[in-house]
Amino acid sequence: MAEQDEDFAAMFEASQGAQPRKSSQRLRVGQSVQGVVIQVGSHTLFVDVGAKAEARIDREQLCDARGQLTVGVGDTIRATVAKIDRDGPLLVKNLGRGGGVGKATIEIAYESKAPIEGTVTGTTKGGLTVEIAGIRAFCPASQADITYQPNFDHLIDQKLQFQVTEIRDGGRSVVVSRKAVLADERRQQGQALRDKLEVGAELTGTVRSIQPYGAFIDLGGLEGLCHVSQLGHGRVDRVEDVLSVGESVKVRVLAMEPRPGSDELKISLTMRAQQDVEAQKAAEKVMEATVAQVTAAGVLVDTPIGRGIVPNRELGLPHGGDARRAFPMGKKVEVVVLNRDTSSGKLRLSIKGVADAEARQAYRSFKAETKKATRGKGKGFGSLGDLLRDKLPEAPAAPKARSKAAPKAKAKSAAKSGQKSGGKKPAPSSAPRKRRRKA
Repeated sequence: MAEQDEDFAAMFEASQGAQPRKSSQRLRVGQSVQGVVIQVGSHTLFVDVGAKAEARIDREQLCDARGQLTVGVGDTIRATVAKIDRDGPLLVKNLGRGGGVGKATIEIAYESKAPIEGTVTGTTKGGLTVEIAGIRAFCPASQADITYQPNFDHLIDQKLQFQVTEIRDGGRSVVVSRKAVLADERRQQGQALRDKLEVGAELTGTVRSIQPYGAFIDLGGLEGLCHVSQLGHGRVDRVEDVLSVGESVKVRVLAMEPRPGSDELKISLTMRAQQDVEAQKAAEKVMEATVAQVTAAGVLVDTPIGRGIVPNRELGLPHGGDARRAFPMGKKVEVVVLNRDTSSGKLRLSIKGVADAEARQAYRSFKAETKKATRGKGKGFGSLGDLLRDKLPEAPAAPKARSKAAPKAKAKSAAKSGQKSGGKKPAPSSAPRKRRRKA
């Protein structure tokens, strides 16, 4: 009967245009499987893992720290079979996260080597105490991180991923490793980075360790060496004077080649490229520098972008001036970048050119202010005139002067109006007659 049902299901899928499953594998609890997401629900995702029934996984298992889903329909995921019931296999990405796994979570994690979530409850002389699914576990100090750490107090109360390495005394004593989980994540990151890494790529890395011959930089899954000669332009006597462990730096890939007898890459890095970019940005920018040494060719100064030389002709001294007396060691001076030699990397600076650089900056600021002031006012008589009109106060309006020709103009107007009306002269005023009678 069961075989008939299976045949009917295959025929139904074919009639709907769907391809029947090539094979149906039998799953077991603790097995690591890979599948494709075929449906996303509000609480559950369904995954095709090649079994008779689709597997399901809680949505929370595939969300990031902000609660955002990290996969969609068609994406491939790898997870662990937590249990199998009549609804199909239940998968977990992180054991112990999201609940619903049951009491056998630690055994499943041990068999499948899948990461399991635990909370660091404290530290001991030998490592960390961790609580996993209500059971107390121990993580040795050597397994708490990839690199050596002097203490682990910063991990207390944090929820982290661990790999169960031992189960003793019937489950009462559990030993876990955080280093194994971090190493696996690092391998995955390294593979993703390796696929797109190329010579000339610019990356941001973290200084992992310092050696007399250079610094090892963690690029996020891969590690490269920045030789002491590539730490900057000019001589570097001690790597510690330039870098410190844990510092974030920008580097460029110089070369890549496989290590003999290994799949790992030997990556050579440089920090000179970043200094070249900073030098280009600093061109025409006035910087403060400190006098380090006076030589026959000029004055060596230390700037925020490295050490450079101010040639004698760029010192701005009068003819016959003494550079040693004018620029004692430790004196603060202002300089501007002239150029950086592309082959030697030497930085050439100028003190004499500071005034010209400041004048050019002032002119650029003036142009920007003028453009801003005239923006939106339409076409005018000129940007300088508009700017002065806005800056200067308006002069008060002058009072109107009474014209002496006003009465004559009125008389002429009256005469013209009389001629138009018939040539009659206007009647004389009666006021003078009254005055004559009185006289």
